[in-house]
Amino acid sequence: MFRHSTNTPRYFSVLMAALLFSLPMAGVVAAQTNASLGAGALQSNTTGSNNTAIGFVALGSNTAGINNTATGVNTLVSNSTGSANTASGVNALASNTTGGFNTAIGVQALVFNTTGLNNTASGFEALYSNTTGNNNTVSGVGALIANTTGNNNTASGVNALLSNTTGDANTAIGANALEANTTGKDNTASGAGALESNTTGSLNTAIGAGALFDNTGGDVNTAVGNSALVHNTFGDENTAIGQAALANNIVGTRNTAVGDFALASNTTGNDNTPSGPLPMCLLGI
Repeated sequence: MFRHSTNTPRYFSVLMAALLFSLPMAGVVAAQTNASLGAGALQSNTTGSNNTAIGFVALGSNTAGINNTATGVNTLVSNSTGSANTASGVNALASNTTGGFNTAIGVQALVFNTTGLNNTASGFEALYSNTTGNNNTVSGVGALIANTTGNNNTASGVNALLSNTTGDANTAIGANALEANTTGKDNTASGAGALESNTTGSLNTAIGAGALFDNTGGDVNTAVGNSALVHNTFGDENTAIGQAALANNIVGTRNTAVGDFALASNTTGNDNTPSGPLPMCLLGI
């Protein structure tokens, strides 16, 4: 009995040591699932797991974010709890704090994004100014560079949707497509310079190089063909199918022109629908 009494303090000492040792184990286990290389990389991490940080202060502020990959100096440096982000390139997603499911590939891609979700940016300074915009997809140098809160935009090509700030649901494919758009919504532009001057016009479709090039505020126009409705500015609800169809229309509305150069000379006329062989005066030749 005396021998047992003598060993009791030792028993409790061992027990307390075991308890104290076990307290940080959860953090150790979490840390073991992270990989970092570079000064300050993942330096603030506490419970975040499955993160990979390569580069100076990459994911440096991360505390609880999980499943992030940061490659490059300052990538995801401000991220704290955002998860499932991928950043590759100097300063990519540098301002992101809680935004998740973003992919930024390129120097300063998505650099100012803070809480925006589900964005994909590929190219130098792609989606550069985006802060809280969601579901944007960008490929090309300068594409959607000015976007701040616009959502559901797709831009592919150098300077596509360059000036867009808050416009939503726009699709621009081709160099300078929808370049000047700021707040216009639901526009589709495919072709170099298609809808290039559009700023506030919405629900327009332009397919072909230079289609609806001069449009600024016109709505619900459809232009298919190179230079179709090229000079339209504020005309609404026009349909032009064919090369240079309704090319000189400026403010005319509800016109329908089918065929190369159809209604090419129309400027302000409304509600025109030519049928049969087109008169020479309407061909613009």
